Amino acid sequence: MDAELSSISARARIHAALGDPARLAIVDALTLGDASPGEIAHTLDMATNLVAHHVRVLTDAGLVIKGRSEGDRRRAYLRLRPEALAALATPRLIGVGRVVFVCTHNSARSQLAAALWKQRTHSEVASAGTKPATRVHPRAVAVAHRHHLDLDPTGTAHVTDVVRRDDLVIAVCDNAHEELTGPVRPRLHWSIPDPVRVDTDEAFEAAYADLADRVDRLAPAVLSEGPR
Repeated sequence: MDAELSSISARARIHAALGDPARLAIVDALTLGDASPGEIAHTLDMATNLVAHHVRVLTDAGLVIKGRSEGDRRRAYLRLRPEALAALATPRLIGVGRVVFVCTHNSARSQLAAALWKQRTHSEVASAGTKPATRVHPRAVAVAHRHHLDLDPTGTAHVTDVVRRDDLVIAVCDNAHEELTGPVRPRLHWSIPDPVRVDTDEAFEAAYADLADRVDRLAPAVLSEGPR
């Protein structure tokens, strides 16, 4: 926990340092190459004393380092530390085996989420329901077909028959999230509106778009090398 809080504190310092437009402009200027404080002042039309202040803040936050020129030792060059910016990326989830998406009937949202995860990551995935239906909803099948997802229209299952101990369980509906309080508990919750209640193509497309965005955000946090 101490290490986690330390990491969060470091990330907070970086966010705070980047919260000033001038400092963000300096970071942008150093993204592709190094520069002296004087060159930064000239490029950004900024007073040298102001540049010195902002560089000090960026240095304290671990974003920028300063080194002496090998030519004119009176001159210093600023270099961006990309690894510090990388620390702002989504924290990784440790100890994840298979991903399992769960909703109430396992007939729409969890099925689409599992199919998206398989398409995006090519890794093991499953879906289940707390009260599974006998088949996947026809509109979910249609959405999957439109977006070239692999989805079995008869493949529904109950959570107790699917979930294993090391699974990352994600509830993609509020009911499943609130019902699963026993041995099977969701580690993550995505509050996706139920498209079956509206039962239109537009509602299912909206659910698909929401799930696709969330899958794309989650994948880098779960997979060591990001989406494959």
